[in-house]
Amino acid sequence: MRILRAADRVAAPWKNGGGVTREVAAWPPGAGLDGFDWRVSLADVAADGPFSVFPGVGRVLTVIAGDGLVLEIEGQVVRLAPGAPFAFAGEAHVTARLTAGPIRDLNVMVRRGAWTARVEPWRGDAVAAPDGLTLVVLLEDARNLAALDVVLFDAGEAVTLDLPPETRALTIALRTD
Repeated sequence: MRILRAADRVAAPWKNGGGVTREVAAWPPGAGLDGFDWRVSLADVAADGPFSVFPGVGRVLTVIAGDGLVLEIEGQVVRLAPGAPFAFAGEAHVTARLTAGPIRDLNVMVRRGAWTARVEPWRGDAVAAPDGLTLVVLLEDARNLAALDVVLFDAGEAVTLDLPPETRALTIALRTD
């Protein structure tokens, strides 16, 4: 088990230059935006605009702060409510529109054919698979963890955290495909 502190993250420009992201973790380390097998990041979105394109990548986006986001994906309109993970293809042409001011999102990206990802609310009972990783993203301060700290469990580790039952958090399950 490793704790990845929010305070240690460094802001970097989006691939398309339209904003900033803060990488939580990626594999392989130091792979960059075009060479990762999987990547977990947080982004602050303050203006409407296009998403970066990532061919061959599956994405799961979850609004974690703010009112929500409307995506237009290849002509289809989807409203993302806070806390509801939404999966889509990284090569899709996506335009985002804020519904009522800035938002923060959790973005999970996996190289299709190598990894899969699932994002869901923390229930305190997640189990790590022998062939993957589990990350728990805190959405608020809890015990000795700050909001947006992430606890990473390696393959096969028991996913247990001593958190108050009402703690708001998300679980990310990354599995080899």
